[in-house]
Amino acid sequence: MLDLNTLKLLRIPFSILLMPVFLLALSQIDTAYSWMNVCVPFFIIHLLVYPASNGYNSYIDRDEGSIGGLEKPPMPTKKLFYVTLVLDVMAILLAVFLVNVAFSLCLLLYILASRAYSARQIRLKKYPILGFLVVTFFQGAFTFFMSYLGVTKVMMDLNATTILVLAACSLQIAGVYPLTQIYQHQQDLDDGVVTISYKLGYRGTFVFSAVMFAACNLCYYLYFSKMNQVGDFFILQAFFAPIAVFFTYWLIQVFKSTTQANFRNTMLMNIIAAISMNACFVVLLLKN
Repeated sequence: MLDLNTLKLLRIPFSILLMPVFLLALSQIDTAYSWMNVCVPFFIIHLLVYPASNGYNSYIDRDEGSIGGLEKPPMPTKKLFYVTLVLDVMAILLAVFLVNVAFSLCLLLYILASRAYSARQIRLKKYPILGFLVVTFFQGAFTFFMSYLGVTKVMMDLNATTILVLAACSLQIAGVYPLTQIYQHQQDLDDGVVTISYKLGYRGTFVFSAVMFAACNLCYYLYFSKMNQVGDFFILQAFFAPIAVFFTYWLIQVFKSTTQANFRNTMLMNIIAAISMNACFVVLLLKN
């Protein structure tokens, strides 16, 4: 039986923040598929793999301060560890029997990367550059590739055009990821973790994220241009606007006082970005 604290630490609602990549991949599929083709990989990724990853991270870190999605996380127990194992095994088995072996192997790679990121024996997260690269690749380009495979059951063609949308996904994560670390520099340092946000500093984090968002936007423009869908790029800009407005407002506040680099503003940024991007890619999905 799941107790309330264990359920909280799975942070299932937090999966909504990672949903845009799946929806973008779905909007770019030009072959016929059924809703079952969509629901099965969506369930596996967002309701099994992501919560297991969140839970394992919480179990290893045993955070006493705020973490993504939880301002006051409860202390994890051994039960949380076993629940994450069950969720991961369920994800792999469902992928094998309901999708295909290739999709299950992609899931396994994602799970292993996620565990290596948190596990004390490897602890990729304590390396600012390597941890950053692992997260941006796996939560960005790799998740797009995996989602496409899960829905279509075939590998996407990697060429000069598709590489652009994969790059855009990873650059989008690269812009957001340092901002999610900005409020917990001391908490991470106390745990022996030096994040890329700490290395960049408060102002440097915002400058770096702005550069990543600009590069992401350029990749989207080049991708939609090559696809002869420039109109989709301008739809994207309309949904990017709320994110840009809050990002600029938050940047100004932090430049005035670093106390504004707090949990509340970080979560606001995440929520605005998730709602805007999810809505955008649903619009593109319906349009296409």
